[in-house]
Amino acid sequence: MTAEILARWQFAFTVSFHIVFPALSIGLASYLAVLNGLWLWTREASYRTLFEHWKKIFAVAFGMGVVSGIVMSYQFGTNWSVFSDKAGPVVGPLMGYEVLTAFFLEAGFLGIMLFGRERVGDGLHMVATLMVAVGTLISATWILAVNSWMQTPAGFSIAPNGQFVPEDWWAIVFNPSFPYRLVHMVLAAYLTTALVVGASAGYLLLRDAQTLAVRRMFSMAMWMLILVAPLQILAGDQHGLNTLEHQPVKLAAIEAHFQSEDGGMPLILFGWPDQAARTVHYALKVPKLGSLILTHSLNGTVPSLEGVPDKDIPPVAIVFWSFRVMVALGFAMLGLGLWAGWARWRGFLYHSPWLHRAAILMGPAGFLAVIAGWITTEVGRQPWTVYGLLRTAESHSPLDAPAVAASLTAFVVVYAFVFGAGVFYLLRLMGKPPATGAVQGGVAPSQDMTAIAGRVTTTKHLEG
Repeated sequence: MTAEILARWQFAFTVSFHIVFPALSIGLASYLAVLNGLWLWTREASYRTLFEHWKKIFAVAFGMGVVSGIVMSYQFGTNWSVFSDKAGPVVGPLMGYEVLTAFFLEAGFLGIMLFGRERVGDGLHMVATLMVAVGTLISATWILAVNSWMQTPAGFSIAPNGQFVPEDWWAIVFNPSFPYRLVHMVLAAYLTTALVVGASAGYLLLRDAQTLAVRRMFSMAMWMLILVAPLQILAGDQHGLNTLEHQPVKLAAIEAHFQSEDGGMPLILFGWPDQAARTVHYALKVPKLGSLILTHSLNGTVPSLEGVPDKDIPPVAIVFWSFRVMVALGFAMLGLGLWAGWARWRGFLYHSPWLHRAAILMGPAGFLAVIAGWITTEVGRQPWTVYGLLRTAESHSPLDAPAVAASLTAFVVVYAFVFGAGVFYLLRLMGKPPATGAVQGGVAPSQDMTAIAGRVTTTKHLEG
């Protein structure tokens, strides 16, 4: 385990922890804005109840995302100083813009959203909620611009000292893969949030918490799945076509396409890639389907790894399987949404224990899909930090392996305690039904259907 490998493991560990919190907070921020808007429009207490319930979860997830993000960014200086030196003129300003625009916007309005309704009024409180949601989307925009530039660099020149010097900021930000990655990530965040909300509601429905707030929570989550999952599949297809154009070696590795084949490339559904032998053992193939998907022609030509030097090929087995995990989870999300749509049509959406169990089982699927997609993206970029221009082996700091191993061990131990406690607390919050107490803001008690349902349930228990 060299210093380079350990530094890569450390960054992979911290980014895997970090990415789950923005994935949740991006979706939750928009969900809170929708709930608050619906409450202001209808004045139905269930929407306000759900807003008050999920804003607590958002606050915890947002805080954990900020802390894990700061820790992750320090590694650019400690473990990847050569990369920071060479790519800093491009990457540094983009990450600075993320802080100056998105983070300041979120931090400036977060307190008003969480605690300021009674002090500033419903209108300004709604503006603050929208600003937090917009801030999370702007944050994703800048971070995806940085990562996309590392994948498909554009708008720069290389100085004599090896630094990447900005020449055209529009070309840098709106590089060839940026729009596809941004759409794919934002939709992933919305799906992740829908699955978390749906799992929480499914758990509560199984416990017979048949309140209006819980029913609406489950209904909204299932609507989001059935609407967004097909869009995500389409966005993923377009992202794949973009990768075929700009990163053909990565795409060939994802498909384990070692040898060129005449008459159309098959799609390998499953198998065991052997990179040393440049073959796939036990391959289950569908003839010509790979060419049809990637070129929209049964006999289309798809680049392979044939003739590519071993040193320029990413770890094929990792990206082959991570991509298939991501795709499988995406279709499982669509399946859950369709099942819920059928249950809604037949009238037993809230009385289907197996559907609710499936929603609970799918609760972590969004996080797993995001991590699998991130692995596909980042491992598939290897052996480069800036694709085709700066190798990973030339990007890390001049550190000894024991020093990196010590910091990696410290990260694992601290994260296990701190973030383990945070995740446990989040799960406890999600496992409790939304509070059905009196809601301020002029709502008549007769409108609070959740409170009525709670009183009816209590009365039944007393009678029993």
